[in-house]
Amino acid sequence: MSQSRKSSAFEALTGTAVGLIVSMIANAYVFPLYGFHPSLLDNIGITLIYTAISIARGYLLRRAFNMLARDDRRPIEAVKNK
Repeated sequence: MSQSRKSSAFEALTGTAVGLIVSMIANAYVFPLYGFHPSLLDNIGITLIYTAISIARGYLLRRAFNMLARDDRRPIEAVKNK
């Protein structure tokens, strides 16, 4: 059974919310190693941009794989007539 679009979006958002917190903490330690010392607000902004990208990527990939899985379950004749 494939996920609904709403379930896919919720799963992507939930997974990314955890990633948001991890990224905020990691950025605070990693950026200075490369000579970049962003303020807390800059760190939040950078993290939010990458979080939005991650949400879109996860959602679109999940939808693509669900679509491919549906095509794999179709009878061969239905795929040939497509």
